[in-house]
Amino acid sequence: MMVSFFDQFSSPFLLGVPLMMLAMLLPWILLPTPTSRWLSNRLLTLQNWFLNMFTRQLLLPINLPGHKWALILASLMIFLLSLNLLGLLPYTFTPTTQLSVNLGFAFPLWLGTVLIGFHNQPNLSLAHLLPEGTPLLLIPILIIIETISLLIRPIALGVRLTANLTAGHLLIQLISTGFFVLLPLQPVVAGLTGLLLLMLSLLEVAVAIIQAYVFVLLLSLYLQENVL
Repeated sequence: MMVSFFDQFSSPFLLGVPLMMLAMLLPWILLPTPTSRWLSNRLLTLQNWFLNMFTRQLLLPINLPGHKWALILASLMIFLLSLNLLGLLPYTFTPTTQLSVNLGFAFPLWLGTVLIGFHNQPNLSLAHLLPEGTPLLLIPILIIIETISLLIRPIALGVRLTANLTAGHLLIQLISTGFFVLLPLQPVVAGLTGLLLLMLSLLEVAVAIIQAYVFVLLLSLYLQENVL
């Protein structure tokens, strides 16, 4: 039976029941939970150190009212990072390769930053739609362009994450297929292909981390524009 390269991105089913929710809830089970003991284990200490460092760097340019988003942004970072890295394991499914999932993350959070801006500083938020010193004839055109650029932000967030992860998974599958085909025919070429596959796998680990960070970083920049 011929299997398409894109079958790995289809939502898994078991006895007709979709397993998408199970794939999205599994990372939370694997993460260490806080303990009431005075001394915690090394994994929990490492997780707390990473969260403190990440949150401090992320919220550094944001004003104090925006620090209320620290829990949301840190949780989103850990969640996306876990999904992206677990999706690199064999026989696993990556929910963040689905555009609908990524848009479900991006759109509500982007809308929240926009509503905060219109609530706290409506005049300044509307002023972003029209640059200062614009000629009179260009005002309607520029307002339409700036509005479209504002509305396209959550789409760009979701498409960027989906495209990068999908391209990496497809490339790994293509090279691994070539490796198994070449192994009995040309072992030397297959060895070089395997080395390329190993380097690509390491690169995809970096891409999974970077894309999760970029997703949250852009949301923090949108928040920075809309808080006083």
